Amino acid sequence: MTDLYCDNNLAGRTEDFLAQVALSSLSGAIVVLKSCEDLLPLAEDVKIVQRCVDVISLKACNEANFPSRTPPNWWTEELSILDIEFFGIILSRMKKRGSNALTLASALITYTERNLRDLVRDHSGKCTKSSDSDDPGLYARERELLQSIVSHLPSEKAAFPINFLCCLLRTAIFVRASNSCKNELEKRISVMLEHVTVDDLLVMSFTYDGERLFDLDSVSKIISGFVEKEKSMGVFGGGDFKESHPVAMHKVAKTVDSYLGEIATYPELTISKFNGIAILVPKGARKFDDDLYRAIDIFLKAHPNLDEIEREKVCSVMDPLKLTYEARLHASQNKRLPVQIVLHALYYDQLKLRSGADDQPAAAAATRSQLQSDVSLVRENEALRSELMKMKLYVSDMQKNQGSSTKGASTTSGSRKHSFFSSMSKNIREIESFQAWV
Repeated sequence: MTDLYCDNNLAGRTEDFLAQVALSSLSGAIVVLKSCEDLLPLAEDVKIVQRCVDVISLKACNEANFPSRTPPNWWTEELSILDIEFFGIILSRMKKRGSNALTLASALITYTERNLRDLVRDHSGKCTKSSDSDDPGLYARERELLQSIVSHLPSEKAAFPINFLCCLLRTAIFVRASNSCKNELEKRISVMLEHVTVDDLLVMSFTYDGERLFDLDSVSKIISGFVEKEKSMGVFGGGDFKESHPVAMHKVAKTVDSYLGEIATYPELTISKFNGIAILVPKGARKFDDDLYRAIDIFLKAHPNLDEIEREKVCSVMDPLKLTYEARLHASQNKRLPVQIVLHALYYDQLKLRSGADDQPAAAAATRSQLQSDVSLVRENEALRSELMKMKLYVSDMQKNQGSSTKGASTTSGSRKHSFFSSMSKNIREIESFQAWV
């Protein structure tokens, strides 16, 4: 096939075609490289792959800097038909030629949207997942492709839109990607957490149909990573939030509290998971706890079967003394809250009116000291109500069976009544002292 046998043989004609036609344009070179995917390793041995990569990387760099047609990123669409291995080689070559991180990120985003379009189509999390998760072959291919895409992300962590990274992470969770893949995405998101919206956090928290919560471990890791980054930058000292650079942390705290309010309605969200996310944000990062109170109220409303101890545990992440007047007024009338929180709200305003020492440490200390005794009084009052109801039932039962009652039973009844009224008198005296203070 070479010219050793005759002039203008197949090898010569092929070389002329590649040089003068196929490799003279970006689109032509991509088509040739795509055809080489089925001709490996022969295509590499005859250096066709290398020639295609050189031409494509050069022309792609030129198009990125000086677009020859519209839309300006048309070349990224052309590259997206290639296998991920060839695509990664071209990105590496473009980087060596001086392409910046934003150019490479643009190509990666287009490639991902085309090849994983059912998973990250519009970055909103609202697209319908059409892939059949019961197909193990397809499932494995999606996982491998995603892991390869993540491995080619430029080192500049701010090169990608935050919502794109959140969609990638949700995809990684869905296809059960490797821990290293998920960790890389979590680190990139945590670096820019102050730019994350509530919707971004929700994207990686729910299944594609929006009906079920994913494991919230990734969200927790992202928040923890951001807090640690802020600590290392000197924003925190000794575990307390400093006011030197509060803007980013305040914004993250508000986003996290709003996020908790969105997921609080789901029955599968446990108290430990809810509290676990809430406590990741340092207390000093919240100027007021109103947003957190709103999330807690939504959680209590969505989980009506919690007992008093469980409701206290939910509310333990909030400081009632950091609520605004409007929030305290709402809390003082909120029947879903445990008694201790309601008393906090009531006492705080009374102390403010009497002493005029709003937000003073002495007022807070006095409030907590008084609450220790008064909460126990309220609980004894509840016990008294329960005992009274039992006594009423007992007396009613005795009246029904009065004709057949024995003298011994009457004596026992008298003894129990005496015990009850003694206890009731004691508790009434304590309640009266409590009411006199209020």
